[in-house]
Amino acid sequence: MLTITKPAPDRLDLNIEGQIDKDAMNEGLSALIEGSEGIENGKMLYTITGLTMPTPAALAVEFGYLPQLLSMVGRFRRCAVLSDIGWVRTAAEFEGVLLPGLTIKGFDLDQVEAAEEWLKGDDYEGGAHSLPI
Repeated sequence: MLTITKPAPDRLDLNIEGQIDKDAMNEGLSALIEGSEGIENGKMLYTITGLTMPTPAALAVEFGYLPQLLSMVGRFRRCAVLSDIGWVRTAAEFEGVLLPGLTIKGFDLDQVEAAEEWLKGDDYEGGAHSLPI
C-alpha cells in the first residue's frame, strides 16, 4: 500500500506498508507528483512499515516515472523517514547524500514527535546529512 496525503501547503506525507504492486505504484506516484506541484522548500514525512520488495511490474512503473521524480525532488529540502526497519533508515539517509539540496534523516517508528520537530526546523543545512561517512 502506498498512500500520499498533503497535510500542509509545503508538506507531503507518504505511507508505505507491505508490498506495492503495479496499480498501487502508478496511483501513488501519480498522487505524489500531483501533490508536489507548487511546493517550494518542502518537507516530506515517509512512514515505512513491513516493507517487502515491490513487484517487478511496480518497479517498471517507478522507472517510467523517474524523470518526473527527479524533477520533483528539487521542490523539497527535508525528508524524515520513520521506519521499523533499520536498513531502510540508513539507506534513506544515504540517498540524501546523493541528492543535492535534500536532507534526509531516519527515525524509529516511535520517534514521530522527534521527526515532526525536525521537519519544522527552518535551519537549512545545505546538504548536511546525519549519515556518518
